[in-house]
Amino acid sequence: MVLKIHNTLSGTKETFEPVDKNHVRIYACGPTVYNFAHIGNARMAVVNDLLVNVLRTQFKRVTYVSNITDIDDKIIDAAHELNEPIKNLTTKYTKIYNDDMGFLNVKLPDIQPRATDHIGEMIDLIKKLMEKNYAYEKDGHVLFHVPSFSKYGVLSKRNRDEQIAGSRVEVAPFKKDPADFILWKPSPDPLPGWESPWGFGRPGWHLECSAMSEKTLGLPFDIHSGGMDLVFPHHENEIAQTCSLDDNHEPASFAKFWFHNGFVNVEGEKMSKSIGNIKLVHDLKKQYKGEVLRLTLLSAHYRQPLNWTKEIIDQNSKMLDRFYRSLKELQDVEISSDLVSEDIMESLLDDLNTPKVLAKLNTLSNTLSSADTDEKRNIKNNLIATGKILGVMQEDPNIWLGYNQTANPEKEEIEGLINQRNEARRSKDFKLADQIRDKLKSKGIEIEDTKNGTIWRKDS
Repeated sequence: MVLKIHNTLSGTKETFEPVDKNHVRIYACGPTVYNFAHIGNARMAVVNDLLVNVLRTQFKRVTYVSNITDIDDKIIDAAHELNEPIKNLTTKYTKIYNDDMGFLNVKLPDIQPRATDHIGEMIDLIKKLMEKNYAYEKDGHVLFHVPSFSKYGVLSKRNRDEQIAGSRVEVAPFKKDPADFILWKPSPDPLPGWESPWGFGRPGWHLECSAMSEKTLGLPFDIHSGGMDLVFPHHENEIAQTCSLDDNHEPASFAKFWFHNGFVNVEGEKMSKSIGNIKLVHDLKKQYKGEVLRLTLLSAHYRQPLNWTKEIIDQNSKMLDRFYRSLKELQDVEISSDLVSEDIMESLLDDLNTPKVLAKLNTLSNTLSSADTDEKRNIKNNLIATGKILGVMQEDPNIWLGYNQTANPEKEEIEGLINQRNEARRSKDFKLADQIRDKLKSKGIEIEDTKNGTIWRKDS
């Protein structure tokens, strides 16, 4: 079996072959840290975490880099509005972002570079572009001259008119061409900035990822990823400024694969501040378990739009409960392997086809009641091994399902009644034992007698 990934550059699903078979390298555009992450940001993080997990089943060494943008006009505006130092703001929201993603079982990237730590690399890149006449300086601004790059539009497949319209930037008087984009801009006092050959200023957003990806991974690397909204202009501009330094202007001199996840809509509408339907992970984590949110983000194929609704979340919550009930029923079954079965692995390797994977896990779970010992072993193995790759089913089933809840204020009373019932059963006073069970049931307490003792849960 081989891994196949949809490559935005070619528009087709391709067999993944790394530049270096001994070392797979991935770069994902990370957050701009001035506010809480929304569920669209989380989808990118979760999907990339899944991709890395799958790659690590196939290759011995995988390096995953995802940056932090900690200098940007939005950051400057937010810091000014809050009357807070920029460094304090970005440090705070970087931690919140990492904590929120951790809640979704997203592992920290192997390297998480900050833009402000790589200003030198950005200035060096601009110098190279200017030396080769791909960039020019005007009124303290340095701009990339889009017509100088022969393959501009290769990723987004946009024509000239679409490029200008889609860039959504002001056609400033210092531009030679309306599509030209900023590499460096002035920072008049009191705005933050750095000294450069073109005066005190700060980098353009597109420049940051080109510099950081080359610094951390070298060129070319294997996969450059992000949300679909980054295809144009961000990734298109990254390709232009990096690949212009390649004599043939080949995008493959930067990254072989361009990997993009689809949008998250809310109740059928695009997330928007004006509509007021932006779903923040920081808020959602107060209502739902992390694995429920993660599974919901993986429930649709990563390239397809995901419609975020309460119904979808509830469906995935019930699915997880069903998987955990199966694992609880199988807790005494010994497994002999930690590998995913071939048919499930085949779906994972087929462009991360999570809907197929989940369908297969549901089928396995539904056959549990009639399964023999070997089949039970296979079911448990697949639930555990696939769950590890998907980033779910990582909890103890008893805890997930609410058995022996340590936070329940009635815990002492409940366990006292259970002890009385167990004593009654030992004394063969089954009438009293049944009465105590009925009393517990009236309190919404479900009990189960196992070979390791009686366990209980609050019935939800």
